[in-house]
Amino acid sequence: MLPAVNLRPPFNITRASHVVLHVSDLAKSRDFYVDIVGLVVSEESDGVCYLRGLAEACHHSLVLVQCRTEQTCKRIGFRVFFEEDLDSAYEFFRAEGLAAEWVDVPHQGRTLHVDDPIGTKIELCAQMKTLPRMYLKCESFTGAHAQRLDHYQLLAPDTYALCEFYSRLGFRNSEYIAHGDKLLGAFMYRKGTCLDLAIVNGEGPRLHHFAYTVSESHNIFTACDLAGNYGYATSVERGPGRHGPGGMLFVYLRDPDGHRVELFNSHYQTIDIEIEPVRWEAASLSTNVRWGIPAPARWYFEATRFDGTSLIEPAEKPNPETLESYALKLSSQK
Repeated sequence: MLPAVNLRPPFNITRASHVVLHVSDLAKSRDFYVDIVGLVVSEESDGVCYLRGLAEACHHSLVLVQCRTEQTCKRIGFRVFFEEDLDSAYEFFRAEGLAAEWVDVPHQGRTLHVDDPIGTKIELCAQMKTLPRMYLKCESFTGAHAQRLDHYQLLAPDTYALCEFYSRLGFRNSEYIAHGDKLLGAFMYRKGTCLDLAIVNGEGPRLHHFAYTVSESHNIFTACDLAGNYGYATSVERGPGRHGPGGMLFVYLRDPDGHRVELFNSHYQTIDIEIEPVRWEAASLSTNVRWGIPAPARWYFEATRFDGTSLIEPAEKPNPETLESYALKLSSQK
């Protein structure tokens, strides 16, 4: 069901690192991520805002770039361990016939831009400027006290094919969703928790969401309360709820441009090599796990496009139970 994993990959990706988004109103988006999500502004210059979580020492995990024409994702970032990993990555992507280009990026060391096989825009670096962690500066906390960037979820037209590619790069699976012999969702990791990259079947490549951890469960409800207070009540898209895969409490919010951010409260460890991936049956897995109602259709089908990338339709369009279909079913039973 799952592709073989290369436990000695050609270069060493260590974790999800940072995401770069185009936004239509920089001040409005910055305030959303500071006042509601609880990030800290590391630096703001003309047309760009760099933010990080309270527990993050590296300069940025979220970069907002002013762009009034398109609100796309410019790049998702991964860290590699050594500088020489960047050279190995460059050779690997070139040998695969995939885009690979050296670029200069502020506050980062040598940086490599690459595309995966479906065109996902990726940024690799080994070094980043550091700043003091803010997790003990309680007097300056705002929002939901987001701690650190944890993972991304991509929509891809062929989950297995993309899972196979990242398996070659050393990504292991913690859990997966399948229907018969068809892989619908893969939850992959590098850093020793259960997730750095989720790949789910759908039109892509698109960024479904990026996720920050919070320390306390009540921070999730704080985010919802603050969203309501700041005029973003309808931007609380899904949750609070509990996931099946991963088992964590969560909420999904949409920022002023519709980019989706998740806040969640926990992960388990996956460091040990003998741990087997957990299979979830799509036919029996409710989107609300054990309580709550299903997610709205937009949660499944809306996502952020990558800058300058064409979309590919899946061979079979996903057909999950949604809030709308659930409500229709209930009304037909009356």
